[in-house]
Amino acid sequence: MTQIKKKYSNEFKAQVALSALREEYTVSSLSSQYGVHPTQINQWKRQALSGMKNIFADKANKQQHNYDNHVKDLHAKIGQLTVEKDFLVYASNRLVALRGKK
Repeated sequence: MTQIKKKYSNEFKAQVALSALREEYTVSSLSSQYGVHPTQINQWKRQALSGMKNIFADKANKQQHNYDNHVKDLHAKIGQLTVEKDFLVYASNRLVALRGKK
């Protein structure tokens, strides 16, 4: 006899894992309450704990990414301003040279 594998929504898994993390009830009582095997609850609990590490790591990575983009934008602006300054110095020198010839 084959068993049909149950599929649980992510919201349901999060709810069960959060209940297990709070430790207000035992895993066996949560198992009875939600109709999920205790091993599955422990697995979701471990996944939730490891996922929390990623949440904080993602925040740090996002800040680093934003910093890198900001630095890249500033370097582009410096390059643009340098080109404009060089052009204006050249144009100014040309005007001085033309006025001197008259």
